[in-house]
Amino acid sequence: MGSSEQIGHYRRHPFVEIMDCTLRDGEQTSGVSFLPHEKLMIARMLLKEVNVDRLEVASARVSSGEKEATTMICSFAREQGLIDKVEVLGFVDGGESVKWIKECGGKVINLLAKGSERHCRQQLGKTPEAHLSDTLDTIAMANNEGLAVNVYLEDWSNGMKASPQYVYDMLGALAQTPVKRFMLPDTLGVLNPLQVIEYMRKMKKAFPTLHFDFHAHNDYDLAVSNTLAAVLGGCNGVHVTVNGLGERCGNAPLSTVQVILKDHFEAVTNIREDKLNDVSRLVESYSGISIAPNQPVIGENVFTQVAGIHADGDHKARLYYNLLTPERFGRKREYALGKNSGRANVAKNLEELGLQLTPEQMQKVAKRVTELGDRKEMVTRDDLPYIVSDVLKHDTPEDSVKLLSYMVSSAYGLKPLASLKVEIHGQQYEADSTGDGQYDAFVKALRKVYRDKLGRTFPILTNYTVSIPPGGRTDALVQTVITWQDNDKIIKTRGLDADQTEAAIKATIKMLNIFEEGNKHFDKL
Repeated sequence: MGSSEQIGHYRRHPFVEIMDCTLRDGEQTSGVSFLPHEKLMIARMLLKEVNVDRLEVASARVSSGEKEATTMICSFAREQGLIDKVEVLGFVDGGESVKWIKECGGKVINLLAKGSERHCRQQLGKTPEAHLSDTLDTIAMANNEGLAVNVYLEDWSNGMKASPQYVYDMLGALAQTPVKRFMLPDTLGVLNPLQVIEYMRKMKKAFPTLHFDFHAHNDYDLAVSNTLAAVLGGCNGVHVTVNGLGERCGNAPLSTVQVILKDHFEAVTNIREDKLNDVSRLVESYSGISIAPNQPVIGENVFTQVAGIHADGDHKARLYYNLLTPERFGRKREYALGKNSGRANVAKNLEELGLQLTPEQMQKVAKRVTELGDRKEMVTRDDLPYIVSDVLKHDTPEDSVKLLSYMVSSAYGLKPLASLKVEIHGQQYEADSTGDGQYDAFVKALRKVYRDKLGRTFPILTNYTVSIPPGGRTDALVQTVITWQDNDKIIKTRGLDADQTEAAIKATIKMLNIFEEGNKHFDKL
């Protein structure tokens, strides 16, 4: 079938239901375990802000912590009138899962049945007839307890490959029950998009009135492609996770699936795209699994132009823009500074700062930025005024904040201590504080100066990374990059030293000078 015919077929079903599985399947990522209050915070954001249609929050009977989290989420959802959107994976276990979900306050069970004859006979040790009978009994129990039922056909993909008649027989019997949705997982991630389209169309042809979901796994890096193929094949809903979390290679990422459905297939969903970055950062924080800088939509670098020719094209006629504009996701386009940036990137950054240079001055500044990039130095927008001052042979801006002396110490069984003397706009101040680490104690002492002596606050630390510069050794230099937020402004500063704490302190004093000077140093250029 040609692409236009495929899309024409798809457009007869323009709405796609999105179910997020981060709190159930996503938590099966190796090393990831959310605390109950973390699950609640993620659930709140997905339901209230991102606006997913459904949310799978747990597997029944796993642990007491899982039960506590599920109960908290169900209580919140009921208060918000969203309890029908909260779903829990349950099992064909004589009604134990039904009881567990009922005790948590849940209203929907996603019942896991076997979607391949091999799983049925070899894992359960049952005949298809016996497994179907047990499944029907569990559905009846759930309905008697007031639970709505969806059914997963586990290993459906291999079932369609090796035992399709088993799949048809199961669906034929289950279609006679009040099951609301039939969820077809590629449990082992073995399908390709052509197979997904073929098998999904067979499902729709055999059972045209049933609601089908598709659940992808990313073992061949095809989770997104297979999810979209399922939509082309006629499925009604798709399963995703935030940041693509999931067992083994993960699941289809919510953000990527959303933008492709909308931009390439003109699909209608209920997702609020301006909240995708926020929920990704929340899950990144709680899971400890970092988002790749080049991850589409949500990666740190995906709205950063590096090549100078791209910045030049953007400046003249938005020549390097596509539908994925950063503003769509509550973000902002940036232009990297380094050896590839050229004059156009420098000009864009200076424009943001409100600085204007002659072409000759611009050439000199661009050359200096390139030189720094060749040495693998990190150059940020906040560095530019200082680079401009240096290149144009003006006086280097005088530091508004100077660290005159400091001492940090730690001892077994005691909290680390920091004591410092700092000069701010010519006035000296002293303070000391304890903290959870040497650097934490240092920052708390600085904040004490600002709070008690100046009656002010300074930017909030939002990210702290430590690395050994490429080619370095553990006994050589350590690089510390700290990101700060001052209202809507982001300040990123870097410190380099043989000692990690000293590197962090250098980055902090640099941030304070940027913070104190604000736009004042522009007058000195």
